[in-house]
Amino acid sequence: MSRWLWMAVALGCLCSCVSQHASLENDFQTAVHVAKEQVYPALVYIRVVQRSLERGQEEMQTVRGSGVIISADGEVLTNHHVVENAQEIRCQLNDGQNLTAELIGSDKDLDVALLKLQLPDGIATVPSAHLRTSRCKEGDTVMALGAPYGMVRTVTMGIISSSRRVIPGQGTLYNTWYQMDAAIFPGNSGGPLIDIQGNVIGLNTLGLAGKGMGFALPSFVILDILPRLRQYKSVNWAWFGFQFQPLHDFEKNTYFPFSDGIMVADTDTGSPARLGGVQSGDRLLAYNGHRVTAVNQEDIPDVVRRLAMLPLDQPSEFLLERNGQQFTVNLLPGDKGKAELTEREFPRWGFSAKEINRFEQPTLHFYAPDGGVFVFGISDEYRGRMELKRNDIIVSVNGEDIHTLEELQAVYERCLKEEAVGKKFTVAVIRSGRRMQQIITLLGEDEDNEEDYE
Repeated sequence: MSRWLWMAVALGCLCSCVSQHASLENDFQTAVHVAKEQVYPALVYIRVVQRSLERGQEEMQTVRGSGVIISADGEVLTNHHVVENAQEIRCQLNDGQNLTAELIGSDKDLDVALLKLQLPDGIATVPSAHLRTSRCKEGDTVMALGAPYGMVRTVTMGIISSSRRVIPGQGTLYNTWYQMDAAIFPGNSGGPLIDIQGNVIGLNTLGLAGKGMGFALPSFVILDILPRLRQYKSVNWAWFGFQFQPLHDFEKNTYFPFSDGIMVADTDTGSPARLGGVQSGDRLLAYNGHRVTAVNQEDIPDVVRRLAMLPLDQPSEFLLERNGQQFTVNLLPGDKGKAELTEREFPRWGFSAKEINRFEQPTLHFYAPDGGVFVFGISDEYRGRMELKRNDIIVSVNGEDIHTLEELQAVYERCLKEEAVGKKFTVAVIRSGRRMQQIITLLGEDEDNEEDYE
């Protein structure tokens, strides 16, 4: 074959490769646009007015986030932290409509909330997106949609870096995260993460600025708890008090010679598990006939979620093994309840207070295992002028024991009725485990803060 013929063949092959590459690139670009256009109409920009007592007095602040419509009648998914303590929720749809929304249910542990759009007369349905029921895999192409910084809708693209990411201290009690390199910015919270087929695979929840990592709550986890949000306005987590350890614990260099089950590392004080006789070192094999296994740390959240969704009003049977002998225990769970209890302000004392929740404030609960009330916030004008500090556990006021917000409210209202302006009150508190006496003063409604409060 002549040199010119070889050159012609080579050039033909090169052109064919370039053509195929261009075709693949065009096909991929088309798929991206199709997927985006499927979900874009269901994308929602959310503006929330939140009530906050973190600075000791009622303040209103505006929070912005994103959401996605998941039903034709206007159900919207977003993050709990976007709508927490919401006094007003307004949503802007992709077509420019501005609608108010009602909070249907919310869960802080998973950081998910369900809203319902108040559709105007004449509009019965709105565009909605589909939630994927299966778990994604590492390497899957994904797109993060939202309205960051309150801007117009945006799309960022990446791949799933990890489909089962555990982040200590970041809501991994009941789930493992999707980690991806699609950029997440402030305001993306609650927006949909979608696959190349246009399915919603998760809610964008956390972004690590400057590190190129974002995290999303998987949609199959959301689908698990959606019926409970609709029915109870919360997930109603069951609490048995197990503390688990995987069979292969790399961090602790501990390996148990079993192929199934999950190890009980400990049980919570006063929990159903401890009261039922479960001990550290027991191996949990099954609950109500359902086998469980957690080989690695990433397997634990799914087991914990399954147990936490057991009925609250009936005992569950647990099959365990201790020293090679199997046995069963029947445990009636406790109600974990709301992680966030309602806080109250006491403006003329200069602080706000909140009841202790063992799950939300474990350190305070350690010092006050029977519950109690703690100082949640101190108003700016009283900061440095009073002896109370944030997280002080209030034990009594002028000798009257305080266990609940209602008891503290009753003492406060009596002070107001007695017009005890300027009167000093002795408050017994527990601070970092140490009991001490402090002084607070009841101020007038318009009292000048230049006065010396010794």
